Amino acid sequence: MEHKHHKLIIKYQSEEEAASIVCAIIAAKIKNALDKETLLKISAQKKEHAEIWKRYSGKNIPANRFRIMWHIILNYITGYTFLIKFFNKSRYADYEILAQDIPELAEIIENEKMHERALAEMLDEERLKYTGAVVLGLNDALIEFTGILAGLTFALANTKVISLTGIITGTAATLSMAGSEYLAERAEANPKALQASIYTGFAYLITVALLLLPYILFPKHMYVAAFVIMMTTAILIIFFFTYYISIAKTLSFKKQFSEMACISIGVAIAAFIIGIAAKKLLGIDI
Repeated sequence: MEHKHHKLIIKYQSEEEAASIVCAIIAAKIKNALDKETLLKISAQKKEHAEIWKRYSGKNIPANRFRIMWHIILNYITGYTFLIKFFNKSRYADYEILAQDIPELAEIIENEKMHERALAEMLDEERLKYTGAVVLGLNDALIEFTGILAGLTFALANTKVISLTGIITGTAATLSMAGSEYLAERAEANPKALQASIYTGFAYLITVALLLLPYILFPKHMYVAAFVIMMTTAILIIFFFTYYISIAKTLSFKKQFSEMACISIGVAIAAFIIGIAAKKLLGIDI
């Protein structure tokens, strides 16, 4: 007789098979011995979970090849710490539905929680060492540059002039930010000060480029539309980055997002008012 939650069971069996394969593939390619061992253990546990689901489905469910390929691609973009935690994040609600009918589910849930704890304590992914540098670059670019562009938008009222000013200002600010981070890390005797400064500068530069893009693309009279898209882009950058950090670093997404969004919007509003006031007080009409 088919289990009443057959579709969910099939779904999780396939997902656990895929997760087991993905963890094994990632483990085979990384050099850190401790991370490799941790990922292989997680891979083995995922396989055990798939076998538990199999007892209830009664079928051999192959792992979804597209899911495996997508997760491997995602690993290159986000890193394996984010990816493994992402595997475990959103299942507990559905697990509660199944818990009364599948006794082994308590073991699966506990194992998945153990995964997260083990990852938080044991994984030592290189890119996460520079999260602070990336946060610094993003925060400064979002707060400073949204403010600069908001002030310039209504003071200059010309997307092309704003673009030119923004490119010059953004390039100078990027170099200044990277240099300041390098000097700060050197003062702390960090042997990887150069890498930290590169991460900071790169994060700043990418953010500046994305914020400037609507001004570069739009005709000179569409400065209001460019401003709206610029602010929307800033909110989206904050959303995706804080989501990534909240999972990879096990932090509160709502708190991180609301803080960054409120500060960026507040600075933009203040700069907008100052830009309008300065234009009127100085009697400048461009």
